[in-house]
Amino acid sequence: MTTRTTTSAAALSPLHRPGPDAEWWRTAVIYQVYPRSFADADGDGTGDLPGITARLPHLAALGVDAIWLSPFYRSPQADAGYDVADYRDVDPLFGTLDDADHLVREAHALGLRVIIDLVPNHTSDQHAWFRAALDAGPGSPERARYLFREGLGEHGEEPPNNWSSIFGGNAWTRVRDRADAPGSTWADDGQWYLHLFDSAQPDLNWDNPEVHAEFESVLRFWLDRGVDGFRVDVAHGLVKAAGLPDWSGHVRMVDGETEPADGDGAGGAADDAPSDGPAGTGAAADPTAAADPTAADDPAPGANRGPMFDQEGVHDIYRRWHEVLAEYDGDRALVAEAWVDPLSRLARYVRPDEMHQAFNFAFLVTPWDAARLRACVAESYAAYDAVGAPTTWVLSNHDVVRHASRLGLAETGKGPNGIGAEDTQPDAALGLRRARAASTLMLALPGSAYLYQGEELGLPEHTALDDDLRQDPAWPRTGFTEKGRDGCRVPLPWSADEPAYGFSPTGRSWLPQPADWAPYAVDAQTGVAGSTLELYREALRLRAELGLGASAVRWAEGWAESPDVVAFVSSAADRADVLVVTAVGDTTVTLPEGHEVLLASGPLEARDGGTVLPADTTVWLRRG
Repeated sequence: MTTRTTTSAAALSPLHRPGPDAEWWRTAVIYQVYPRSFADADGDGTGDLPGITARLPHLAALGVDAIWLSPFYRSPQADAGYDVADYRDVDPLFGTLDDADHLVREAHALGLRVIIDLVPNHTSDQHAWFRAALDAGPGSPERARYLFREGLGEHGEEPPNNWSSIFGGNAWTRVRDRADAPGSTWADDGQWYLHLFDSAQPDLNWDNPEVHAEFESVLRFWLDRGVDGFRVDVAHGLVKAAGLPDWSGHVRMVDGETEPADGDGAGGAADDAPSDGPAGTGAAADPTAAADPTAADDPAPGANRGPMFDQEGVHDIYRRWHEVLAEYDGDRALVAEAWVDPLSRLARYVRPDEMHQAFNFAFLVTPWDAARLRACVAESYAAYDAVGAPTTWVLSNHDVVRHASRLGLAETGKGPNGIGAEDTQPDAALGLRRARAASTLMLALPGSAYLYQGEELGLPEHTALDDDLRQDPAWPRTGFTEKGRDGCRVPLPWSADEPAYGFSPTGRSWLPQPADWAPYAVDAQTGVAGSTLELYREALRLRAELGLGASAVRWAEGWAESPDVVAFVSSAADRADVLVVTAVGDTTVTLPEGHEVLLASGPLEARDGGTVLPADTTVWLRRG
């Protein structure tokens, strides 16, 4: 049984006070839609925009404020859409521009805002610009849009520097080595092009004014069509250090860590891997790169700092984009997907004249440990409050093992890069119990929260997917050792008794769903007391009703240093305080008297005339 400890006055000082601004993105709950796995309208087994539109009422009833759509642009799909061939069109796999316009209109009619992905670090090698660059040859204006360089060595046979691709292998490809190299005129020109990710994703040259002008035009194209904002992929990677100097470090992915040059360099999976790489671009950058190694908030001496990430020039780009969005009404928002450390340096991306939000992945990778969770929360508020920006919170996305499974493992941080049938299996009951507790804790925190599709159903990872069916390139790229991210991308179950659980009218599904997912289906949980879906609906209803996203917060007296409890008080001028208590350790927690239970992630226990919070459970209490 956990008892309270004495807490210093300093520990009880406010963690966060809300500012006077009231833009929607400061407190929004944003739901990530992975289009190919959300809902399929045409029956081909792949999710599409009409399928999303048809299911928007589910999201409105859930109580979210906005949706974020992963890429749906025209693309050869070498990197599941993060290799864009045309930023102003929809890939036929997902529908048409008319379908996109209809989705935005219907979302707005339901009170939902729409954020779309933007991929500005690189294009597809099938983009018209890159095709023209290959044909035009060295020294041409077309090649100046990308990072083409002459090779080293007597005949240019060596790459221009020693950079490695985040997907593994060299970050440079020689033009003459491509199967589609131009004719004899340029096949022997010796030039190489940079691709921090896949060779099918050539990096753009952000020193070129044409690139700036093009992306401002792309922003306006979608803003004119009514989108409410952009999630910016690899937001810290656009600008590279002058001269592209050699660097001996390696980059890890998803967890945002770097390794010394003699490390394995494998890293984790990132956004949407290409056909010849193990991971994708979204959550894939070195968090420690900086232009000035003497700047404040630098990591400890000896930490790897790459010349390809977090350069000062990126901030000028986002200041200009901020001006573009400010020309439109409705508080349009920019969201940075940037792995930058420490948090105080990441917060530079959300200064008042730059982006509006930055993903706070530190929360996602924090182990299920009271002290570490409290430290992450405190550091997050300190960093973001210093620049007047909202803190964001997230527990799952399309690049990591779902937190309903990740939290059922012996080690509960970022988790492995996929789980297979022969791997150690999560404790499903423990994982779901902790996931419900973690989500209930997260949704009480002031700021903005992100949900990944299906987490409101308590969906676990698909850990028994047949290896022959895996489509994530991480699987073959790592020599069939890293399972990859297919397990968190399995299509959603909507109807317990229909083929493919109602995902597709034909019963087709691009990845097979587990045979035991019927209890997770939306219709199987709707209206069922205690179901995970109803827990999320009630949590979101209360969050909005009580204004938790815009409240002040402080640690709760008596628990500020507990090894077993995370507890804080949410306060606002127009309501009674709300006490949020999460039992993180193995013991139960006696709850204080004189409080009304508003919400609990699991059943509470009555014991000796009092109320006890079981382990791995969160409760919201209102002071009587």
